[in-house]
Amino acid sequence: MPDKETYRLPPHPVLRDYYPDEATRRRKVRALFDASGAHYDWINAVMSLRTGERYRREALERAGLGAGDRVVDVGCGTGVLAQKAMDIVGPEGRVLGVDPSPGMLAEAVRRGVPVVVGRGEALPLADGSADFLSMGYALRHVSDLMRTFTEYRRVLRPGGRLLLLEIAPPRSRLGHVLLRLYLKYLVPAITWLGTRNPQARLLMSYYWDTVEQCVPPERILQALRDAGFVEVRRHVLFGIFGEYTARRPQSETAET
Repeated sequence: MPDKETYRLPPHPVLRDYYPDEATRRRKVRALFDASGAHYDWINAVMSLRTGERYRREALERAGLGAGDRVVDVGCGTGVLAQKAMDIVGPEGRVLGVDPSPGMLAEAVRRGVPVVVGRGEALPLADGSADFLSMGYALRHVSDLMRTFTEYRRVLRPGGRLLLLEIAPPRSRLGHVLLRLYLKYLVPAITWLGTRNPQARLLMSYYWDTVEQCVPPERILQALRDAGFVEVRRHVLFGIFGEYTARRPQSETAET
């Protein structure tokens, strides 16, 4: 197995404009999300041209989520993905949202999502307690891929499924420039005009910086394999939106 340092997110110079170290990162990012929680759904609706909620449900269905499943949604934010999961699993299933930001969790509770404060690197959940684990656009805020994916495997039951949604910059130079203009400048400007909240505007500017500096997809896929997941795949839409899927082996001895 590779050295664990391989999967730590590197100290990107651009992100040092926001914080000098990991402890400060956690504190500042949580404060940004806390201050933006009440506006976050509106911002996401504008940013996704109101297609985000439908896409999230379709991604869950493609990943195999079904009625009666027990779901943990890590980095649940305001609970959009968790709510879509609740619609799919129905009354026989169970969905729990996990997030470090009380401000975001307050919005998730308003959606009717059961929540608990926690981080992907250290989930406050029992071994094998989930059939399905999801994470929507929050992997960029994780400090250690191996530790996080090991936690995900621990919480999933044998045979349980994983879905990670994440954005990666386009490979083409023109696509990269256009997406940067949209996410780095246009979305924060619209956020400011619509909310007059400086923290929300800063959060959306920070959003692009984390997208641009996120661990490459190839490393995410390899980290999932090295953490013991099988059937590891990445489905890409429009060259930007990645759906990472994987499964904890049904038989640890037979498949690892």
